[in-house]
Amino acid sequence: MKTRGKSIAVLIVLAVVAIVLNLIALFGIGDSHAFGLKSIKRGLDLNGGVSIVYQADKEDVTDDDMRAAIGLIQSRLDRRNWTEAEVARQGSNRIRVEIPGVEDAESAIEELGKTAQLSFVDEEGNILVTGDMIEEAHMEVGAVSMDSASSPYVAIKFNEEGTAAFAEATRNNVGKSILIVMDDEIISAPIVNSAIENGEAMITGNFTGESAQELADLIQEGSMPFGLEVIEMNNIGARLGSNAISTSLMAAFVGVGLVLLFMLIFYRLGGFAADWALCIYMGLEVIFLSGFNVTLTLPGIAGVILSVGMAVDANVIIFERLKEEIAMGKTMRSAVRNSFSRAFPAILDGNITTLIAAFVLYFMGTGTIKGFAITLMMGIILSMFTAIVITRFIIMGIIGLGINNPRLFAVKPKLTVVENKNSNKGGNEK
Repeated sequence: MKTRGKSIAVLIVLAVVAIVLNLIALFGIGDSHAFGLKSIKRGLDLNGGVSIVYQADKEDVTDDDMRAAIGLIQSRLDRRNWTEAEVARQGSNRIRVEIPGVEDAESAIEELGKTAQLSFVDEEGNILVTGDMIEEAHMEVGAVSMDSASSPYVAIKFNEEGTAAFAEATRNNVGKSILIVMDDEIISAPIVNSAIENGEAMITGNFTGESAQELADLIQEGSMPFGLEVIEMNNIGARLGSNAISTSLMAAFVGVGLVLLFMLIFYRLGGFAADWALCIYMGLEVIFLSGFNVTLTLPGIAGVILSVGMAVDANVIIFERLKEEIAMGKTMRSAVRNSFSRAFPAILDGNITTLIAAFVLYFMGTGTIKGFAITLMMGIILSMFTAIVITRFIIMGIIGLGINNPRLFAVKPKLTVVENKNSNKGGNEK
């Protein structure tokens, strides 16, 4: 009786969770529809955005300079979570940037940041080193002296030209400050303790990890090989038309609906439990997409649907294993436990390999490729959780109610034939 009451409580909680999650996913929270479908940013293909054309402020621009500028602009966009934005060279000295989900081009330029070059200046205002001489800037954590504790700092590495210029600058300014200036604003003023000849410098201070990373990003962003001027900005419409969102979502709902129906027909109560868990998964997926400000495109929707298929695939492996356990004569409760534990390694291997591929796509891809990778990674993690944890709770809750007939789970128990040893006794007697 105690087990039955516990099972009822678990199922009620999971039912409430499924309802609440999907209501939040559909309608969001508050006037801003936070964590809901309406608050998910959409890509250029679904919702349009803005197009900005930059032009270099000098004529003699090399291919290497253009590649460096495009890379830096793309990194700025990625850091602002505009992973679906596209950056491309236009002509000899222009760069076109297209950002999805932004209605006002002016605000996009303001959010993207100014493009002036960074410089290292002495206390008299003389420029000593320019940002294009910086090869790399990043945050590190460690001890900056023999008797100090580990703390965050900014590590800078200069190119060959920058190494020579910075060595001369530090030799001439020992004990003085070298100002790091961007857009006529001083972003840091470290004091030179000694001459630095190897082209590698540390900026120390009372940094937190976040503030050190922010300074490193500013220095890295300021290493633009030339200044950029905005010469054109336009709002652009959805590339796939105004009805692209409704048709894409309709296709996704039909696909997911067919998957739910398949599981219900072929696995009965097991399929019902899998569908229940899948409803929780879909609510979580929308909430996470909105909460992490992921920009959704058609490839991103494909990543979500692919992860739904992987969640169902995990349940299929579990239920097929359940059939084997029942055929071995195990009780329903024991068979369920064994099927989940023994199917777990195969499910984990399949998801890990896909997760590795998604990581590679994210770190090596750009634009829509990154968007696909993000939704796929998020979907894999959530689908594993719901398939392995939530489905198990639901099935164990159903069994706890006394519903443990294997046939209700589309499992035919193996019949054992018992031979009657006395059946032939005296068979020849008349």
